[in-house]
Amino acid sequence: MLMSTPTSLTTGTTRRAALQWAGLALASTGLAGCGFRLRGSQAFAFQRIAIGPQPGGAVAQELRRSFGSAVQVLAANEPLTQAQLVLTVTNEAREKVVVGVNSSGQVRELQLRIRVLLQLRTAQGKGIIEGDEIVQQRDISYSESAALAKEAEEALLYRDMQSDIVQQILRRLAAIQAGQLD
Repeated sequence: MLMSTPTSLTTGTTRRAALQWAGLALASTGLAGCGFRLRGSQAFAFQRIAIGPQPGGAVAQELRRSFGSAVQVLAANEPLTQAQLVLTVTNEAREKVVVGVNSSGQVRELQLRIRVLLQLRTAQGKGIIEGDEIVQQRDISYSESAALAKEAEEALLYRDMQSDIVQQILRRLAAIQAGQLD
């Protein structure tokens, strides 16, 4: 009897491990079949871009840093004629709107927003993106007793929205075809 117990434990353990591996393989096959893949680095149809205004807001500054070595971002003192594209990020506005109050009129919920207006042109002045507005918003609860913590959370949410906007801009730039640059 004592001998059969370890064998039944190892058999149960092996069966459980085999079922876990089978489930993992099935999930991997399902994800591969639906077209899921991790987002890799983006390929751009251009090599040089100018981003204005200089130095610009936080979105424009993060956008300059996010191209890496794939695309050369022209410095402020370089002429715009050297760029293949000129991206203008204007009207960057951060908003904070009260959306909820309690019975005594104290703020309980806020909505944070970032708005950015984009304009993309070739170096010759041909418009590719004209006046597109990107808006990100997040809701945040508020408490006077935790004002410093909420201030830090608000800063994190603004940074998160800023990064989301930069990723949206990069995806729009990656969608540009080489024929549009002429």
